[in-house]
Amino acid sequence: MVLAIVGFLIEGIGKIFTCWKKLIYLLGVLLLFGIAAWFYWVLYMPNPGNSGEFRTVFIPRGASARQVAELLAKEKIVFSPDRFLLAAKLYKARRELKAGLYRLPLGESNAKVVRILRKGEVAEIKVSLPEGIRARKMASIFQRKVGVDSAKFMALVKDTAFVHALGIDANSLAGYLFPNTYFFPYEAGAKIVIRTLVDHFQKVFNDTLKNRTKEMGWTIHQVVTLASIIEGEAKIDSERALISAVYHNRLKKGMLLQASPTIQFLIPNGPRRLLNKDLEIDSPYNTYRHPGLPPGPINNPGRKSILAALYPAKVDYLYFVAKGDGSHVFTTTLRAHLIAKRNLDRLRREYYRKHHNKWPERDYKP
Repeated sequence: MVLAIVGFLIEGIGKIFTCWKKLIYLLGVLLLFGIAAWFYWVLYMPNPGNSGEFRTVFIPRGASARQVAELLAKEKIVFSPDRFLLAAKLYKARRELKAGLYRLPLGESNAKVVRILRKGEVAEIKVSLPEGIRARKMASIFQRKVGVDSAKFMALVKDTAFVHALGIDANSLAGYLFPNTYFFPYEAGAKIVIRTLVDHFQKVFNDTLKNRTKEMGWTIHQVVTLASIIEGEAKIDSERALISAVYHNRLKKGMLLQASPTIQFLIPNGPRRLLNKDLEIDSPYNTYRHPGLPPGPINNPGRKSILAALYPAKVDYLYFVAKGDGSHVFTTTLRAHLIAKRNLDRLRREYYRKHHNKWPERDYKP
C-alpha cells in the first residue's frame, strides 16, 4: 500500500516536472523571440520615409549623441531619438558619431544610420571653379560652399614656406590653384583644398610641358604668368594661340606687352572699362609702363591657356583689338592696327548712338 502511494507520488511529480520543463522551454523560446524582436525593433526596423530618397543633414562638431539623435529625428531620418541612442549604444558608437555634412537615406534602419555616422561617410560637395578665377574669389566660393575659412585660405596662398612645401617655385600660389570641378567634404579644411588644387596643377603641367618650358628657355613661373594674361584676354578658344603669339613677338622685340588684363588686376573693384588714368597706375604689374612679364600670374589659368603660352601660333602679329563680340582683329603693323581700331571705334560709336544715345569710354588693347 505504501509502495503504491509512493509510486503514485513519484509519477505525479514526474508529470509536474515535465509540464514545468515544457513551460520553461516555452518561456525560453518566447524570451529569445522577444529579445530578437527587440533587437530588430532597435537596430533593423526601417524608419518611416520613402526608400530611395535622401536628406542633407549637418552634424556640428562637438554635438553629443543625444543632440545628434534629436537632430536626426527632427529631420525625419529616424523615428525616435531614444531608439537611435539605444542603437548607437549597442554598436558602442555613442562617442564615435562624426561631425560633417551628410546625405542620409530615408526609410533606413538605425543600424545603417549609425554605421554611416560612425565611419564619417560625409557627403561631397561639387565646387566648380572657372578658368581665370582669382584666389580671393576662390576663397569666397570655398567658404560659402565647403565652410573653408577664407582668411586662412588666403594666408596659406601667400605663405612662402607652404608654397615651397608644395613644390611651387614662387612666392605665392596665385596661378597654381588649378581651375576645375572638384568634390570636397564640408569643412575639408583650407590646406586639404589647396593641396588638391595644386596637385591637379602639377598633373596638368606634366613632364612634356616642363620639357617644352626648358626648350623655350623659360621658367614654369613665366609660362604660368603669360598663361594668366592669355586667360584674361581670350574669349574664344581658337584665338588663344594667336594672342599668345602677339605677346611672344612683343617680348622678343622688347616691346611693352600693353596687356589690358594686367591693368584690370590692379583695379580694386574691377573688371570695368579702362580709362586713360588707369594706364598710369604705378605698379610692376602695369604692362603699359613696365617691359616684360609682370612679377607673377594675375589669375589662375586653365590648361588651354597654359598650352597656348607654350605653343604660340606661328604668325607675325604684334597687335590685336577687341571687336566687342569676344573676338579680335590681329595685325602686324601699327598702321594696320590703328586702321582696324578706327574702323571698330566707328562701328561701336554707331551702335551705341543707335541703342544708347551715347558713346562709352574707350578701352585700350595692344
